[in-house]
Amino acid sequence: MKVYLAQNVWDAALDRISWLFDEFPEVIACISGGKDSTVILNLCLQVAKEKGRLPLSVFFIDQEAEWATVIDYIRAVMNRPDVNPLWLQVPLRLFNATSNTNQWLHCWEPGAQWMREKEPNSIHENTFGTDRFAEMFGAWLKTERKGQSVAQVSGVRCEESPTRMNGMTHGNVYKGRTWGKVWNRKRGHFAFYPIYDWSYTDVWKAIHDNAWDYCSIYDVMYQYGVPATKMRVSNVHHETAVWDLEYLQEMDPETWSALTERLSGCNAVGQMQGQWFIPAELPWMFNDWKEYRDHLCENMLTDPQARAKMRALFERGERTIADQYHEAMCKVQIAMVLVNDLEGTKWASWSVAHLNWHRARNPQTSPSIR
Repeated sequence: MKVYLAQNVWDAALDRISWLFDEFPEVIACISGGKDSTVILNLCLQVAKEKGRLPLSVFFIDQEAEWATVIDYIRAVMNRPDVNPLWLQVPLRLFNATSNTNQWLHCWEPGAQWMREKEPNSIHENTFGTDRFAEMFGAWLKTERKGQSVAQVSGVRCEESPTRMNGMTHGNVYKGRTWGKVWNRKRGHFAFYPIYDWSYTDVWKAIHDNAWDYCSIYDVMYQYGVPATKMRVSNVHHETAVWDLEYLQEMDPETWSALTERLSGCNAVGQMQGQWFIPAELPWMFNDWKEYRDHLCENMLTDPQARAKMRALFERGERTIADQYHEAMCKVQIAMVLVNDLEGTKWASWSVAHLNWHRARNPQTSPSIR
C-alpha cells in the first residue's frame, strides 16, 4: 500500500540528499547517462554547492558497448570543474544476451580491438578483485575507501520494477531508512536512492523545469516513436536492454558497426526485430511449454555450468509457483534462456509481480506460492 505525504517528491529528494551529506563525509553520485541519474547528479550538485562540498565525486562504470551520445554526455559531466571524475574503463565481464555460444563481452579486454579508445582522465586498471559489473562499485569502495564512511547515491526508482518496489520499502538500511542497500555495514559503505518514489513524469518535469543538460539519445528515441516508459540508456546487449538493438543500427550507426565487429550475435538479433524472444504460440513439435523450455536449455546453453545454473533456477520456480501458473512461469524461463539471463533478473521481476498480483486478488490467501 502506498502512503502519500504532504511533501512533494522534489522537496523530499532534496531533504534526503541533504541528510546524506550531513551523515557521511563523502557522497558519491553514481551515474549511467540516463534520465534518472541526470536528476541525481544535478540534485547532488545543488546540495553540495549549498554545503560547500564541491567538487562532487561522480562515478561511472563504462561498459564499452554504450550509445555514442551517452559517452558524449558523460564526457561533458566528467570535465565539469565542480566534478571529481571517477570514470572506470577497466576490464569486466558482461552477459551477452545475443548469443548462446559467446556468452560474455569482456569489456576493455587487454589486446582486444575496443569499440573506442579510453579517456585520458579515466581509471584504466582493475585492481578491485572482481570483473563483474554488479560487484564493481562495492569492490572499488573496499579498495579505495578503506576506513572511510561513504554514501553512494543512485537514481533507482520503485516504478521501474516490482522487485525494486519491494526492496526499497522494506527493511532498515541505515537509521530507519529503507530506500537503499548495505554494501558493508562494518566499513560504513551504503547505497541510497533518494528519488525512489519519483515517477518518470517527475523525472522529465525536473529536467525540463531546470533546463538541465541530458543525453540527446532520448530525443532521437522520441522521434523514432519509442514510448517514454521504454526508453533505456544502458549497454545494448544485456538481458534487459537487448531490445534496443532493433533500432540501434538506425539511431547510432557508428556504434552499431563497432558493436557487430566486437560481439557476435548482435547483427542477427537486430535484424529479427524482437521476433525471437518468446514465440506467440507453442511450436507444434512440443507437448507443452515446459518441454519446450527444457529443450532450449539443453540445446542452446552449450556451457555445462551455465546449463546447470539455469536448471537450478527452473527447479526453484517449480518448487515455489503453484501448478496452475506453470505455463506463464515457463514462458518467462524461455525468455531467460534466449537472452542468457543466468542471474535470474527476469525471474526475480516476474515472481515478485506474480506474488503481488495474487495478494491483491486474494488478500487472505496466497495459494500461488507453495
